[in-house]
Amino acid sequence: MALFLLFTGQFVMALPSDFVVASDGSGNFTSIQKAIDACKAFPDHRIVIFVKNGTYKEKLVIPSCNTQLLIVGESVEKTIITYDDYFDKVNRGRNSTFYTYTMKVEANDFRLENITVENTAGAVGQAVALHVEGDRCVFFNCRILGNQDTIYAAGRFSRQYFKNCYIEGTTDFIFGEATSVFENCSIHCKSDSYITAASTSEGKLFGFVFLNCKITAAEGVGKVYLGRPWRIYAKTAFLNCEMGAFISPEGWHNWSKPESEKKAVYAEYNNTGEGALNSRRVLWSVKLSKKEACFFTREKIFAPLEQEKILGSKWYE
Repeated sequence: MALFLLFTGQFVMALPSDFVVASDGSGNFTSIQKAIDACKAFPDHRIVIFVKNGTYKEKLVIPSCNTQLLIVGESVEKTIITYDDYFDKVNRGRNSTFYTYTMKVEANDFRLENITVENTAGAVGQAVALHVEGDRCVFFNCRILGNQDTIYAAGRFSRQYFKNCYIEGTTDFIFGEATSVFENCSIHCKSDSYITAASTSEGKLFGFVFLNCKITAAEGVGKVYLGRPWRIYAKTAFLNCEMGAFISPEGWHNWSKPESEKKAVYAEYNNTGEGALNSRRVLWSVKLSKKEACFFTREKIFAPLEQEKILGSKWYE
């Protein structure tokens, strides 16, 4: 049984692993999926899989029965989960995008730490690296790498938290209907295109929220939009983020959906850098007041369910 350090928002603690995965055969398994399949369904405590440095070419699924699973890599740069599916390769019709993932998380209460998840298909169209449907899922100190559609944040009622992560892509590389917070993350734009494509459901208070993030771009990139609406009720906000001059002065795009200008909510507050100069922002975007910005906290965005109130749970710590 191996020990590793788990970093939380408040402290560091040592945890034993239930299974060790190692590509050199020194663990319980050489495959991450085989370790997942060996985990107890619906456990009453956290199940831990420790993954040693190595490149694991696997198309992973964490099924809904594998709740409370924590997968931790030995190091984020050297523990790599990789695959190379893309839209035309999968060839399953108009919805092929949703079968291109490298890792798909269906389970609730999932946590991934110190691992790179990548889709190496290249600039060949839609190619998802991380597909998340579960509720209360946390990604800490991970690298999520791809091009178009890198992260699919799915699930109408799902809440997802990304902290201290590096995320890169080209077009709509963070998309979906989940409530997702990206805190202290580096968001890297590899082409002139769109960072987000939210499909927030009507009536939801929050969609994608970026807190204290740094938005960067590859050399030669000069026109990046913060977002466009995959569906017309899209909600996306950037607060206290650093943005380079490559951000389009307009900031946001309506994706040729004029009705979204009245229904989508695209908001900013206290951003810095040349890309944050919003005097030329589209008129239908929102410049938050200090009072309004106070509502964009993890506690409010991840409004607890009644059971969580009783238990005092803070799953995102």
